[in-house]
Amino acid sequence: MHAHEGDWVTCRITTAAGDILVRVYPKKAPLTVANFLRYVEAGLYNGTTFFRVVTRDNQPNDKVRIAVVQGGDVAEEKCFPAIAHETSRMTGLRHEDGTISMARAEPGTATSSFFICIGPQPELDLGGRRNPDGQGFAAFGRVVRGMDVVRRIQKMDQDRQLLEQPVTIISITNTGSAKNDQANQEGQ
Repeated sequence: MHAHEGDWVTCRITTAAGDILVRVYPKKAPLTVANFLRYVEAGLYNGTTFFRVVTRDNQPNDKVRIAVVQGGDVAEEKCFPAIAHETSRMTGLRHEDGTISMARAEPGTATSSFFICIGPQPELDLGGRRNPDGQGFAAFGRVVRGMDVVRRIQKMDQDRQLLEQPVTIISITNTGSAKNDQANQEGQ
């Protein structure tokens, strides 16, 4: 299928551990993508960190285990208002290997913090059992390059899911739409 302009936007997450390239899907998850891009355009992710890693082995009290890395925690006083929750049923996006999704407490509380899935994580979709409310989390894109960086971050030393040395997110930049991606690839 040939992508049309607006089908995705590519963002580069530049970290101290390497670059991660993600595609976010504004047509599928309009509220969540607009929220993420608002933080990107304001430069609010710059200088934040990947601070949490969840592995199969570091969640002994959880009946439903997941594998993710979490980052992008912007200082509360700088956060934009929380956004409405877009479920996986609404967007058609599932929590698969490389999915980027918004962290939240209750539905409608997501602000800046996001996570990237390592391996398939169906318990994070609508109806999944990871969150007691069953509403899942708001997936809005996927990693297209740099899963090796994500996996390297997940294997770093941690204590109770918090990285002993958080990985700095130097910047997150919007590198363009599907149309721009295609033009860049043709010019290589």
